[in-house]
Amino acid sequence: MLPTDFTPLPDLLRVHARAGSKPAIIDGAHVVTWAALDALVDRAAAALLNRGHRKGQCIAIAAGMSWAYLVLWLGALRAGLSVAPLPQSATEDTIAMMATDADAVQLFRHADLAAIDDWLAPAGTSAPDGAAGPDDPFNLIYSSGTTGRPKGIVQPHRQRWAHLQRGVTQGYGPEAVTLVATPLYSNTTLVSLFPTIGLGGTLVLLPKFSAQAFLELSERHRATHVMLVPVQYRRLMEYPDFDRFDLSSYRRKFCTSAPFPAALKAQVLARWPGGLTEYYGMTEGGGTCILQCHDHPDKLATVGQPAAGSDIRIINEAGEQLPAGATGEVVGRSPAMMTGYHKLPDATRGVEWFSPEGERFIRTGDIGRFDHDGFLTLLDRAKDVIISGGFNIYPIDIEQVLQTHPDIADCAVVGVPSEQWGETPVAFVVAAMPLDVAAVKQWLNERLGKNQRVLDVIQIEQLPRSEIGKVLKRALRDRYLAELT
Repeated sequence: MLPTDFTPLPDLLRVHARAGSKPAIIDGAHVVTWAALDALVDRAAAALLNRGHRKGQCIAIAAGMSWAYLVLWLGALRAGLSVAPLPQSATEDTIAMMATDADAVQLFRHADLAAIDDWLAPAGTSAPDGAAGPDDPFNLIYSSGTTGRPKGIVQPHRQRWAHLQRGVTQGYGPEAVTLVATPLYSNTTLVSLFPTIGLGGTLVLLPKFSAQAFLELSERHRATHVMLVPVQYRRLMEYPDFDRFDLSSYRRKFCTSAPFPAALKAQVLARWPGGLTEYYGMTEGGGTCILQCHDHPDKLATVGQPAAGSDIRIINEAGEQLPAGATGEVVGRSPAMMTGYHKLPDATRGVEWFSPEGERFIRTGDIGRFDHDGFLTLLDRAKDVIISGGFNIYPIDIEQVLQTHPDIADCAVVGVPSEQWGETPVAFVVAAMPLDVAAVKQWLNERLGKNQRVLDVIQIEQLPRSEIGKVLKRALRDRYLAELT
């Protein structure tokens, strides 16, 4: 049972420690019980305080997924510190830049966590709780940097508390077994991980995703919850032995971070027991839309309705609020909102929109519209909209047509410069079987409006994606332009 009033996450660990030998974290053969987790978190907090670190400071972690990573993070919170989880796969220069930008007093790498016993305080050491307030920083999540220098997004304890409250409605609790199969530096992972911990469940870690390993762990540990990105759902649906695994323990599966095609949602619903929930929102917070796919199979092309406590609106380029049914930029407000971009007040102001009532919203940069039932359909990222001959072309409209071609496994559409039109669309496709790209181009353009027709269809081995599955459209655009020169 979650307390009515705000309670810092480390305080909740004390309560769940009473579960004793119940597993809190399963990392391969290593099992951390709830009693052991609380004691380890105390030792980590004490070790950080003994090094001179103090409440309000930040540590950075650039390491692979492990039980030690979580002990360190929770220990930092208990000591009153915040955490900047950084992608281990980034270059050394980028990791150093992000750690410096975060004002991290210490950077922990994978080798440090592998030797965790060397820096933890002695067994039996206790540590005082940091007494975090709702507006104190919980973590800094760095944006992917696919469109420029990564920005540190400061998420307060209040934002994580809102995720715990929502977790109660999604079936998280002491009986939940959550399989963690996305990176710990991604907010995608954390919106499922922390509700599991905060509500006394069990985490099963999968540091390196493969369909086979995922399905084996799901069956072995009777997983009930998971957060995956669309490309992982696609790989699972395409795995030849998927249907022979017993996945009947699943209560709820979640998805976020990238466009989730309606046809893929339908496959998951048909073949995988338990509910399927899509979240739409930003790491920066603001508003969240939720689509309970199992309850609304006729709305799979949408991202759902505003979550309880979320206020989602549509505005035009002048920042004016638009009426229901109009197309424009999505802005949102909710209890789960970032404090701002770390040390970037101008960038923070750039993503804020204030309603006529004076309330603060976060601009998403996404173009969308609400239907007559209040479900939000996303048309594209504002930066990805192609303006050709004065007309707005939404790449997603072209991509949805391409996705119906039986020989195409994956696709993306980008705008490239055109002397005649300003911009024009080009399609990149990944083949499911040998393709005649000229025939695909003809097939596609016959099904598009005159203004949507693509200049070219390019076949590639695979689409460039971030580690959480977002297509890196700038990389595709740059590749196309480089091949012209």
